[in-house]
Amino acid sequence: MSEDRDNIANSELEDVIVNQDSYGIRLTDTAKGRNSASMLVNKMYAWRGYAGTHQFSDDPNRITLTATDKGEVVGTLTLGIDSPIGLMADQIFKEELDAHRARGAKLCEFTKLAFDPTVRSKTSLANLFHLAVIYARDIHDCTDIVIEVNPRHRRFYEHMLGFKREGDLKDNPRVNAPAYLLRIELAYVTEQIQKHGGTFSQSATEAATERSFYPYFFSPREEQGIINRLRRIDEHQAA
Repeated sequence: MSEDRDNIANSELEDVIVNQDSYGIRLTDTAKGRNSASMLVNKMYAWRGYAGTHQFSDDPNRITLTATDKGEVVGTLTLGIDSPIGLMADQIFKEELDAHRARGAKLCEFTKLAFDPTVRSKTSLANLFHLAVIYARDIHDCTDIVIEVNPRHRRFYEHMLGFKREGDLKDNPRVNAPAYLLRIELAYVTEQIQKHGGTFSQSATEAATERSFYPYFFSPREEQGIINRLRRIDEHQAA
């Protein structure tokens, strides 16, 4: 298993960051890829009763990752990097975000998270989160992640990942539903990955007592291999 995951981290496929058997995670930078991600987000949001049509733009400050199974997009997450035009969360949580900018934080946000419910793999979802963390922390030097979540999803982010609530519950007009703003420091995420990443294969009893999503993340060794690969890609693109 360790050798397989090392092969994932060192894959030579240009647009596939993680690749194992029929499953992969891609950096989506084509119109076709963005369209597939949009279709999944719209499908999952409609199923949850959220309003709006969710399209993906070719914005250099927004990075969309997609998880594929046998070539079909089964999961997607978009990372937004703070810039002079701000973040999507500024629409309703600007005061809260500005307080962190004032202390020198470099913010990023996770948006448009959707995962096909027929693909019930904690590891697949954790891989998607972990890749977004690596892009935010190691490629873009972000210090904090924020995310807008529906109240019924708040428990997962708080108890399983360690996010903290920022401010009060507000109405999000983009999806016509209430939302909390949650925040987590990437230093804390890094600490949890160092402690627990890649340990999900340990005994069921130990996994049950952990009560954390971090054991499903890559191990520190696998993470470093992915970081090195992404930096090489970034340097190649900048050249």
